Amino acid sequence: MKNFTNRVAVITGGASGFGREFALIGARLGMKLVLADVQQDALDSVKAELEALGAEVLAVRCDVRHADQIQALADATMARFGAVHLLFNNAGVGSGGLVWENTQADWEWVLGVNLWGVIHGVRIFTPLMLECAKTDPEYEGHIVNTASMAGLLNAPTMGVYNVSKHAVVSLTESLYQDLRLVEAPISASVLCPYFVPTGISQSHRNRPDDVANAARPTISQLAAQAMSDKAVSSGKVSAAAVAEMTFAAIGSDQFYVYSHPQALGHVQKRMEEIITQTNPGDPYAGAEHVREMLQAKLKAGA
Repeated sequence: MKNFTNRVAVITGGASGFGREFALIGARLGMKLVLADVQQDALDSVKAELEALGAEVLAVRCDVRHADQIQALADATMARFGAVHLLFNNAGVGSGGLVWENTQADWEWVLGVNLWGVIHGVRIFTPLMLECAKTDPEYEGHIVNTASMAGLLNAPTMGVYNVSKHAVVSLTESLYQDLRLVEAPISASVLCPYFVPTGISQSHRNRPDDVANAARPTISQLAAQAMSDKAVSSGKVSAAAVAEMTFAAIGSDQFYVYSHPQALGHVQKRMEEIITQTNPGDPYAGAEHVREMLQAKLKAGA
């Protein structure tokens, strides 16, 4: 995708983090913007910020777990702008703890946002984009799904999140191949950030009541939350920098987008273990202090 001016971008999770940064770049490039988020006050604030920059903005409160709300987002987009060229399936939440201690509500919430949100986006928007392409001989489209390095690795106390993000990587690779198969003028990328300062470690602030936990957090969940808070807040690569990388990838039709390419050594090691049938190694090799800190927290609460 080379031309962004006057093209329409739809961004879920658009009120903060990567979503807000995607929108700011889109505004700078002269795009028409559709922002979806569950947090109304943040959505209103970003809409005002973008309109002050001269962008045309449609803001829609949307819980991506629900197909009917994604369909309403698509309908509102077409009614306002008449096309979709760039889709960011970006909304995401995090949850940690020993995998057997995660409740059904944890699984429903994280998979609902991180995986089903992307599934709904792909299922509803891709046919719409293909229809747009039929009426515009110069049509260019692109879909970016936000996964994570957790979609390529499996650190402990991150099981629910890992599962959701591995599925997004697989879904996006499948989407890319299917689009190539039908020779569509649409491509796809998967964004795999590592620890970047965004609000994801505090995503429980927007956790809906229907997937709330009645019980208090376990020791492992508290430990995982503390580790996540520290890792995310201390990240050196900004969300703005990741958004710039992502738009560069869209422009060059690059599929895999990494915020921290240096972490790919761990991915290579994991692939080698799979090929050689070696038992999974320590994901904290080279950073043993992290594992030791986590184990200490678990033992202290045992």
